[in-house]
Amino acid sequence: MATLQIRDLHVSVADATGGSREILRGVDLTVADGQTHAIMGPNGSGKSTLAYAIAGHPKYEVTRGSVTLDGEDVLGMSVDARARAGLFLAMQYPVEVPGVTVSNFLRTAVTAVRGEAPKLREFLKEMRGAMAALSVDPAFAERNLNEGFSGGEKKRHEILQLELLKPKIAVLDETDSGLDIDALKVVAGGINRFREEPGHGVLLITHYTRILRYVQPDFVHVFVGGRIVEEGGPELADTLESEGYERWVKAGAGAAS
Repeated sequence: MATLQIRDLHVSVADATGGSREILRGVDLTVADGQTHAIMGPNGSGKSTLAYAIAGHPKYEVTRGSVTLDGEDVLGMSVDARARAGLFLAMQYPVEVPGVTVSNFLRTAVTAVRGEAPKLREFLKEMRGAMAALSVDPAFAERNLNEGFSGGEKKRHEILQLELLKPKIAVLDETDSGLDIDALKVVAGGINRFREEPGHGVLLITHYTRILRYVQPDFVHVFVGGRIVEEGGPELADTLESEGYERWVKAGAGAAS
């Protein structure tokens, strides 16, 4: 059973004056085995900050609160230890790594997470099967990591990692960004295969409801002003589609004044 628990999480980042600015202002969230949670909110609300804080990005300072995975303190772990413990982050803007092929990167990542190097023949069979499921050209494996990749290729590669690494909890930061409808369906299919396996949970961060037509969430959370301001089932996404975020943004501004 995989359970990610976030309690009263406050996170700040350095500002231009040398001080700090609080982005997250008390986030409470539990993602359990078999659950898919969608976090939706306007630009600048802190959604990506939440993802990077969970993953351990050094830019983001946790000033209060806790994050645990199956009862273990995530915030006390190094970034690589978090990955080995079962956390995965699909980044909104994956970085290019010239000179490192996709195949070498994936085998290195699998080795780090599993604790031993898979036999080459078995790994190649596993990788090619995952690539086929995502409609990825086999030649993709020999390209430099994210170098010259289209937006759709970068996002498919993130889901390829997800399928091979099989973490406990997947944090997917705007995985639908920049995808055309065909690529969106393929990526959503990869997410659905992952979440249907026992022992997996998904935290899906998005602006739009379109990916939720293909990846059905169990819970939807409205994120405004660095905190969750509303929670509900899939029907809440329909409300957001028709009404937007305006009433929650206004309510948050009123509460802050």
